[in-house]
Amino acid sequence: MRILVSLLLLTLALSAAPAQATRIKEVASVAGVRPNALTGYGLVVGLDGTGDQATQTPFTTQSLTAMLQQFGVILPAGLSTMQPRNIATVLVTAQLPAFAQPGQAIDVTVSSIGNAKSLRGGTLILTPLKGPDGQVYALAQGNMVIPGAGAAANGSKVQINQLASGRIPDGALVEKSVPTALDHGDSIQYDLSAEDFTTARAVANAINQAKGNGTAEALNGRSVRVKAPADPGARVSFLADLENLPIDLAIPAARIVVNARTGSVVMNQAVSIAPCAVAHGNLSVTISTTPVVSQPNALSNGQTVVAQKSDITIKQEPGPLIQMPASAKLADVVKALSALGATPQDLLAILQAMKSAGALNAEIEVI
Repeated sequence: MRILVSLLLLTLALSAAPAQATRIKEVASVAGVRPNALTGYGLVVGLDGTGDQATQTPFTTQSLTAMLQQFGVILPAGLSTMQPRNIATVLVTAQLPAFAQPGQAIDVTVSSIGNAKSLRGGTLILTPLKGPDGQVYALAQGNMVIPGAGAAANGSKVQINQLASGRIPDGALVEKSVPTALDHGDSIQYDLSAEDFTTARAVANAINQAKGNGTAEALNGRSVRVKAPADPGARVSFLADLENLPIDLAIPAARIVVNARTGSVVMNQAVSIAPCAVAHGNLSVTISTTPVVSQPNALSNGQTVVAQKSDITIKQEPGPLIQMPASAKLADVVKALSALGATPQDLLAILQAMKSAGALNAEIEVI
């Protein structure tokens, strides 16, 4: 069966599973309670000859020289062109979780920025991780976990996954916490993950039913303001109760998401079609080239040349005209589209044509 049918049937199976009540924590988050991105520049040492080539990445040698100077090692001028192959320059990134305190460990990701062939077996030396304000919030160091593997010999090379990046679990220690506005003011604000007035109203109604009328107010389609206790301990308990409150969500807007690079097509249960007729046929153009040798006569002083003879064949497969009845169920839409026999790449053009004809009640999003 075609990839399209498999993807759509998988979507159908997931939509047919028993639905569970949606909680507030799954559609909204407290404003200001978020992770913060950290970035650092460092060196990985201990590589087995797979590090940066200094002739092509001069900043590697400069970074090594600066690091050695911090330890009191002054290199002679003649060693300025050294080419150690067991080090690599890297960028270190991490996410500082909300409420992270000094001394707690966080994971870091290490990525090569030079021309190192592999970071396997390397050790990241002490690297400060800074925030957008330029302040140091964590210090990273440790041995990396590289998910890939590879080998090369005599011009042959085999590689599995990526060798130029890896992770260090608990590889950084938090040095400074980021203050949040959770304990300030007499109210907190919930920010919805998607703009939807119905969801904002449902969140406010659920909170008012649990904590009393007037506790929550929907400000717009993305924000809900909630009155909260002033005491920090009581506020934490209050938020713990709110995030597990079930809410009733309406059917989402009909949407079809198409990945033009992979051909994946996903549609939600709100997609429906109106009566229409669709014909789909495949047009293929084949060009075959055959080399032909032109041999001149013996006394003509000509030269033997090779010419190209091309044959062009155009083939169009018949596309039957299929009538699609009106349907408001995802299962019927899947059956109607699979009857066309179209590939996922062809389906995008068919869906757009149905949308232009007014027969498709859905929004098409291409990613």
